[in-house]
Amino acid sequence: MNKYLARLNSTERRFVVGVFVVVFIVINILFIWPRFKDWEKVRVQMKKAQNNLQAYQKEIGQKASYQGLVKELESEGAPVPPEDQVTEFLRTINTTAAQCGVLVIGNSPQPTGTNQFFLERAQSLSVQSGEPQLVDFLYRLGAGTSLIRVRSLTLRPDPPRFQLSASLTLVASFQKKSATGPATRTAEAPEVKPAVAAAKTQTPTKKRP
Repeated sequence: MNKYLARLNSTERRFVVGVFVVVFIVINILFIWPRFKDWEKVRVQMKKAQNNLQAYQKEIGQKASYQGLVKELESEGAPVPPEDQVTEFLRTINTTAAQCGVLVIGNSPQPTGTNQFFLERAQSLSVQSGEPQLVDFLYRLGAGTSLIRVRSLTLRPDPPRFQLSASLTLVASFQKKSATGPATRTAEAPEVKPAVAAAKTQTPTKKRP
């Protein structure tokens, strides 16, 4: 570089140095100076992360008091059954109907409602019975630990007018499993299906002559 500049006169040297200075300034304007504000953004993010960490640690420290409050609230009423007991919903209905002498003519599941914490199961029933048997059936469903409740009820006499025909929708709520809990079979299903499909594709087929 020195040899190259030595060949130039003073005017040409000033021009080359000026070009270098302009290029240096342009590079700083385009790539260096806009990054000066990044450090302030990083400091704000670090401060926010520290505040969140302190808030989370404070809530974790109150875990024992929250558990005591949950037990106190659960003692005031029947606890909501977990999601694993959804299969007991229809079984409880049929068992209670048989004990009360209520004839279940037909049943059909309704769309399941869900939110972040609870799973709601609904079942439509068509039953036939006498008035005392139907009242006893509904009372037992509400008085048990299953937390089954009646959402809708329609009554009409049967054609001989000896008994009542009822169409009702029963609803029960269940606790959803925590997202941080152990993996369920549903989560493992996508890993099993490709293996089964691959095994099927690798099975050779014998051609008949």
